[in-house]
Amino acid sequence: MPQQHISRRSVLRAGGAVGLVTAAGLATAGPGQAAQPTGGGGGARVVDLGPAVVRFSLMSAVLVGDTLYIGSRNLDPVKIIALHMPTGKVVAQTPLGTGHSIQALAADPTGRYLYAGVLQKSVSRANLYRWDLKTPGKPAEALGRIGDRDIRDLTVAPDGAVFAVGSGGAGGAAPALWEYDPAKGGIVSLGVPSADATTAQAVAATASTVFFGAGSILHGGGGKSKAALFALDRAAREFSQVTPRELQRDASIRELAVIDDKLVVGTAGHSAPAQVAVMDLADLGEYSVAESRGTTAKKFAALDGSVYFAGESGLLAYERATDSIGPVEFRGPDLGEIWGVDRRGDKILVTSAFGFVAEIDPAAKTSKVIELADAGAPSAPQTVMGIAAGGGHVYVSGTGTIARHTLGRDGALDRDGTVYLRTPGEAKDAVVVDRVLYTGQYSSQGIWTHDPRKGDTTHQVAAFPPAQNRPADVVWDGVNRRVLVGVESDTAGGGSLWTYDPRTERSRCHVNPIDDGQCVRGLATKDGVAYLGGDNNTGTEPRATVVAFDPVAGKELWRVDPQQSAGVAALAIRGRHLYGLSRKGGFFVIDIRRHKLIHRADVSSVSNGYAAMVTNRGVVYGVSDTTVFRFHPKSFAVSTVVTDINGGWYSGSHITNDESGRLYTMRGRNLVQITDHPNT
Repeated sequence: MPQQHISRRSVLRAGGAVGLVTAAGLATAGPGQAAQPTGGGGGARVVDLGPAVVRFSLMSAVLVGDTLYIGSRNLDPVKIIALHMPTGKVVAQTPLGTGHSIQALAADPTGRYLYAGVLQKSVSRANLYRWDLKTPGKPAEALGRIGDRDIRDLTVAPDGAVFAVGSGGAGGAAPALWEYDPAKGGIVSLGVPSADATTAQAVAATASTVFFGAGSILHGGGGKSKAALFALDRAAREFSQVTPRELQRDASIRELAVIDDKLVVGTAGHSAPAQVAVMDLADLGEYSVAESRGTTAKKFAALDGSVYFAGESGLLAYERATDSIGPVEFRGPDLGEIWGVDRRGDKILVTSAFGFVAEIDPAAKTSKVIELADAGAPSAPQTVMGIAAGGGHVYVSGTGTIARHTLGRDGALDRDGTVYLRTPGEAKDAVVVDRVLYTGQYSSQGIWTHDPRKGDTTHQVAAFPPAQNRPADVVWDGVNRRVLVGVESDTAGGGSLWTYDPRTERSRCHVNPIDDGQCVRGLATKDGVAYLGGDNNTGTEPRATVVAFDPVAGKELWRVDPQQSAGVAALAIRGRHLYGLSRKGGFFVIDIRRHKLIHRADVSSVSNGYAAMVTNRGVVYGVSDTTVFRFHPKSFAVSTVVTDINGGWYSGSHITNDESGRLYTMRGRNLVQITDHPNT
């Protein structure tokens, strides 16, 4: 199988010890009654190991004159930095008052104002900001908020009107098109073009028309629309459907740009590669379409008859004369995930999530790299994706990077032993096996591996269908000697189970092993059987099925309904008992010998959302956004280990352990080590 290589990278998670206990009958905390956590018993020792991942991470970029403005990602506070290209130095920056990341930046036609839209976990007072570039020493001002929770894309029309799109409103409401009028100062909705879309990620405008691109890029399936392109007549305030027929197979419209007299459209692919369409603005029925490489086509810039853009595999070029797409060859670094493509003179600027800007000369096939850290970009602790421990290291993954922390024999952190490893996308979870790390890489990156004994490199060992894009849980099957990965499909709903055998280097993908709606959110394994915990984001039922699955034969063995009102968040095994947490704080135990549900309880006082579990020292531990807790191995009663943990997680909590039985998780944006001796 072809392998991709990237220098300096790795990440995340380990298994645990098991015990043996028997139980009979279904035990509950009583109808409608929550199980209350008891005291910790014995006390846990918590050691703060300091910030887990410290980097300047980014999510957007736009060139205004000779200055490249870059929006941060996963930092607090979010900020925009100004990189002066002639000097290669950061010359200004401004914080924004809300949000965790900036995906959308757009400048007005005069070059005076820079508009920014933030992503945020919950609704706040503002998600739209403006920075006056004539007075960069003054902070950006909050203009207010569009009704969608966050802003995914912005554009400014030739007359200065600002248009924004986002992830939709409360209760799963479809995304609308929003307008900010600089003269009047108000933000208004121009309507919802597609009632069955889940996310709008693209907007572009001319003097007469606004183009709106949406699709099922998140939480697809269940009847949600695929790629949908609409045109709003600004005078009549009416939408029309203008999606080219060839694009309707794709998951979503990922990017829009007005270049000369054309509308350039990029898609996010689903089961086939992404596409690029070039549409005639005078007659939208006149267009050409070319198939791209990979599943993403975004961030367009034109130079000498070519349209340059980002795919997940690097910089690509659409040749308008031949309607063909190919990679841009140059001498330089792996670009990783790209968040900005701009033209400056006869060069193309590429802003990489790895934390650098590459100035590429397509004619000479050369490049010049500006490392943002060297240029003066402010580093700060990130929210993190996942965590793993083993072989003398703790791995913590962030955005485009992984921190590999080295531990001494006493478990203390070696302050000089932290190495930052560049990695493509995000390592959502992983497992350490015999000192080797295996990761599940988002988005659509498959399984990667890292052996710290062989240097600071990783490489891809298994690729899977691109629609199976979001790894959720990674475990090691010690009987079958396979890496197992539970996966969610953002675009189609459902998910899959990946398997990889390091000895033979063979991999398999079992699509929808639970059903068409449930992904594999939780994953555990014992005696060569994989236990799959279902979660359903399509809005259909069922939501929390548990399936016992033979990962070698690819065959279901049995299934149990754990009687939960929300999908499974995590699974763990102790002896004959499979423990499960739901995303609404439900707790259940299944006897895997008898294939029977034997216990249910409400533990929402300590757990809610995307919690995690690990078996350590014969006890199952859990972590949520607020608390570290554990379950008694006989009564299944929950007890609190650490309160107010409040981990700085980007997409769900994680907890792991090392060979010595020490636990690792996050408190705020700091890595913590927990030593606990439960009195069981």
